[in-house]
Amino acid sequence: MTQRALLSVSDKSGIVELAQGLMELGIEIISTGGTAAMLQKAGLPVTAIELVTGVPEMLGGRVKTLHPKVHGGLLARRHVNEDEQELHQHGIVKIELLVVNLYPFAATIQREGVTLAEAIEQIDIGGVALLRAGAKNYRDVTVLSDPADYDRVLAQLRAQRSVDEALRAELAVKAFEQTAAYDRMISTYLRDQLAPHDDADPFPAQLDLRAERVEVMRYGENPHQTAALYRRAGAGGLAHAAQLHGKGMSYTNWLDAEGAWLSAQSFEAPAVVIVKHASPCGIATNRDLVAAWRDALASDPISAFGGVVAVNRAVDDALAAAIDEIFTEIILAPDFDEAALARLQGKANRRLLRVPALAGRDDELRAIPGGYIVQQRDHAEEAPQFRDVAARPASAEEHAALDFAWRAVVGVKSNAILLARATEGGFATVGIGTGQPSRVDAVALAVQKAGEKAAGSVMASDAFFPFPDGVEAAAAAGVTAVVQPGGSIRDDQVIAAADAHNMAMVVTGVRHFRH
Repeated sequence: MTQRALLSVSDKSGIVELAQGLMELGIEIISTGGTAAMLQKAGLPVTAIELVTGVPEMLGGRVKTLHPKVHGGLLARRHVNEDEQELHQHGIVKIELLVVNLYPFAATIQREGVTLAEAIEQIDIGGVALLRAGAKNYRDVTVLSDPADYDRVLAQLRAQRSVDEALRAELAVKAFEQTAAYDRMISTYLRDQLAPHDDADPFPAQLDLRAERVEVMRYGENPHQTAALYRRAGAGGLAHAAQLHGKGMSYTNWLDAEGAWLSAQSFEAPAVVIVKHASPCGIATNRDLVAAWRDALASDPISAFGGVVAVNRAVDDALAAAIDEIFTEIILAPDFDEAALARLQGKANRRLLRVPALAGRDDELRAIPGGYIVQQRDHAEEAPQFRDVAARPASAEEHAALDFAWRAVVGVKSNAILLARATEGGFATVGIGTGQPSRVDAVALAVQKAGEKAAGSVMASDAFFPFPDGVEAAAAAGVTAVVQPGGSIRDDQVIAAADAHNMAMVVTGVRHFRH
């Protein structure tokens, strides 16, 4: 039978209603600090924690519940006579219900301009200790760490004055999951803030994959596969996007969204990226986002139908009106203005995602049978180091177009070839060859997609040309300049092919495979 409850929460949603229900059942309420003040203001009788421990809260609230009269009341085993005798000997009263949630460390470190000192003060000590103590003794103690569970527990208490062991066990597991995730979030943050960065050993010795399940999807890549979305607390980024409209995201929707969003982040200039099957089919930059959208769409209007659109600026009504002219599955942006949102919500099945900035380290993880592989995520270089290697150097105009093409090809699936050219106010892709096992086939696909627009364009290749045939195929289509990593044992033949067709060629020394 539950006779005594300890309430100490940072997230106070639902706490007054819970306390009211406990009081009506005759359960004594012990509380701390702000929680006690809130309950007293609501007219509820509360026993202050210092009346239980015999000492006041101290050190600016850092020490409140770390006391044997609290932890003894939680940890005592009701079926062990020696524990009962020690409780009586030391005047400790048992606590059967614990309601605790932790300081908002995740929200604190996401706040712009937060200092290390401010973050440290939001590291909960007593709350974690309480949760672990109550969860360890779940046979005798009910632990509530999530306001979403208040009603379930209150319903059982009203029905039978106790909580079933099955529910106590479930809540104990949740409490341990929360403390484990909380500790990992803190250690990750402090490692980034305090530990010297070691380029030679950038990965932690232990890989902790704890994340919060956000939703179970309808199915995975195919209907016979199951799937779910998880996110890391405090990480920001795509997994923390707010869905503003549309039906739930599927597994493939998230993969397409990832490809679009990462590609859009390659550009400082206003950019629009259209993705189909996780690889871009149109990319453009322009000071006028409507012009960027039209240029990206023109790159491959057939593939763009039913695609995913990412924008690295807020979407206004003019851009929304332009995008609304064709069917799109998903639109991602840092924000949408009210008029744009109202317009885009007109189509029921379109998803709208507002994506927050990513916080902290950005690693890429994939599962393989029996384990995981992890790497630092690939990004376009802030300032690519171009080195002219052909007889004819690239012109200033070609260099600018090559810079765009090189940033754009980073988001394309390997083998990747991308044709681009300048537009009025920016740059745009005109043909993309993606996912081909042969590089010359990727060139052929890009040229086919570009059609007449290949003439006068520039070409980017995510890896070196193993043979001169890819450059020769591009030259035949009218491509004037090429950017590629270099490093093939046949570089001299590849460069000679460029010279034979008066093409400029720059090498970067950096490869951008995306498998």
